[in-house]
Amino acid sequence: MSTTLSKEYKERIVPELIKEFNYSTIMQVPKLEKIVINQGLGAATQDKKLIETAINEITAITGQKAVATLSKKDIAAFKLRKKMPVGVMVTLRKDRMYEFLERLVRVALPRIRDFKGINSKLDGRGNYTLGITEQIIFPEINIDNVPKLQGMNITFVTTANTDEEGFALLKKFGLPFKK
Repeated sequence: MSTTLSKEYKERIVPELIKEFNYSTIMQVPKLEKIVINQGLGAATQDKKLIETAINEITAITGQKAVATLSKKDIAAFKLRKKMPVGVMVTLRKDRMYEFLERLVRVALPRIRDFKGINSKLDGRGNYTLGITEQIIFPEINIDNVPKLQGMNITFVTTANTDEEGFALLKKFGLPFKK
């Protein structure tokens, strides 16, 4: 089953990028490799239920089971022990990735209040990380059941070699960058 966004990528975005960057083959065109959603939960060292709640929320948002990320070392000042859960993440690829991207662009981002677009700073290798301050912008989350507002990072990993190429790709996917 191919989503509308993956079809749009093949039919519209690839030819536009070939024209824009003068690629000689279709293999040079950057593609979206994966989307990683990550939520750091420092407060989880005190409250174990936060991790379970976050896993359930991110699983609901993405349609794929999220996993807890574990600490790598002991830090006494933060009451942190090695292998304690300190966050939640999920990696989306292929159809799930396109479905999530479509919902993010068409449904979730427009629900942010006073939304003027997202920053256009890429990491130097054509990848982009979007920080979201509240998980309630996703329609899958019931506001009444949210114990605590949590932010999350959404990283778009592309095969682009430069920021310019990555930016053009993500813009054509419909990410609303600021002017």
